[in-house]
Order: sequence, then C-alpha cells, then structure tokens
Amino acid sequence: MPVDPRAVLTRPAPEPDRTVAYGDDPNQVADLRLPTGTGPARPLVVVLHGGFWRAEYDRRHTGPLATALAAQGYPVAQLEYRRTGQPGGGWPGTLTDVLTGVAELPVLAADALPGRVSPTPPILVGHSAGGHLALYVAATAPATVGGVLALAPVADLGEAYRRDLDSGAVAALLGGGPEQVPDRYATADPRMLVPIRTRTVVIHGSDDHQVPADMSRDFVAETSAAGSDISLVELPGCEHFGLIDPESVAWPQVLAVLRSLHDDH
Repeated sequence: MPVDPRAVLTRPAPEPDRTVAYGDDPNQVADLRLPTGTGPARPLVVVLHGGFWRAEYDRRHTGPLATALAAQGYPVAQLEYRRTGQPGGGWPGTLTDVLTGVAELPVLAADALPGRVSPTPPILVGHSAGGHLALYVAATAPATVGGVLALAPVADLGEAYRRDLDSGAVAALLGGGPEQVPDRYATADPRMLVPIRTRTVVIHGSDDHQVPADMSRDFVAETSAAGSDISLVELPGCEHFGLIDPESVAWPQVLAVLRSLHDDH
C-alpha cells in the first residue's frame, strides 16, 4: 500500500532541546535543536513551516525535518508565528513576527545553545507558505538572512490569489485580493520585491498539487532576469510533502542544496 505523503505532518519527533521566546505572545517562540557531534559554532538554520499561514498548522509538523537537520550537524530553530484564525495573525502580525524572529533568533539560540551557534545571519528553510515567508524576509531585511532554501514556496501571492490556492488562503492572510488591498501585496508579495539579493535556491516537485511547480518556474525566471541571486531545482515525480520528509527520495537533494548554502555562508 502506498505511503501517504502527508504522513510526515503527524510523524512523532523528539522534543526540542530548548524553546525560546522572541515576543510575549505564546506563538512568538522557536524550538531549538542541538547539532549532533562536536565542532565549531555554525550559522543557525531557521525552519519556517507551511500550512497556508493557517492556525491549524504549526511548527510541530516540521519536527522530523528539524531532527534530521540537527543529526547532520546543524543547529536548528523551528520558528513559530501568529497565523490566520488567531489573535494578531494575518496582516500584518504574521509578517512582522517572522521578521522579528529571524532577526533575533541567532543571538537567542547562541545564548541557549552555548558554543554551537554563531551570531551570524541564519539560513532560512521555508516550506510552502513558509517558503513565502522566507523569501519575504530575505527581500525585506536582507542583512538578517545568510541564504534561503525555499521548498515549494508560495512565491507569487497575486497568482496564488488568482488560482485560489487552499480556498482563499492569500485573501485570509492579507485581508483581500490585489484590487482590494494593493499596498499589502506590494509589501508582502516576493514577486513585487525583486531583486532579491540574498542567495536563494528554490526546490519544487513536478507533481505538486498544493502549489503548482509552474509558479516557481515563472517566479525564478522573472526574478533572475531582474538581477536576483536565485536558481531553481525541479524534482521530477516529487509531490508537495516529500521536500520536508527525511524518509523521501527527494531528501538527499534537499540536504545537498542546504549544505551548499550553509557551506558558502
């Protein structure tokens, strides 16, 4: 019987080593995981979870991903943020939470995991809506980001709204469509924030039904032509959730791209 690709979302993972707060709200926190082994301090890897920015999806579904990254020797933070359907979530709280968290986590993690985290800009690994958030932070606050690995990102909010991805998810995040709240799209949509100077790699599966791969193809082509430091890796036969599943056939390629970003940092 075929394995359900969504199984990774509920697969148990070890508890984090520490949880730190970057704000007063219960959702303004991050789970930290110590890298396996010994060695010098390394830049933090910040994982931004997906779920179309909705409250029913939280950082816990990235536990297997974060655990696998820590096992490879990376210090990892699973960043939580206020989401649509929660007080303070949506516009602008979801976006300001991630900007604040990414800026503060390297120091918070260095204090919580002594000797293992360098207080330098982190590498962002964002999946789906978390990929949007990673691209948004890189475009808006590039000094706080060392590199971006965007996994099946919602990279073009205007197009995602037109395609009605996840039944109105973008409108729920921003409070309307591009014609109703154009200033919000101008602020939050990576497609409108080019060029993105931070080194960025987008990975997308050709069989993705949640966020169609052609959206990443178009986004990378257009933003690269505008001068962004960005490239695309398309994985034939891969669907949406294999990119965050350490047990998937896509995982070695995801890890190889992250290693290249991290080692260049």
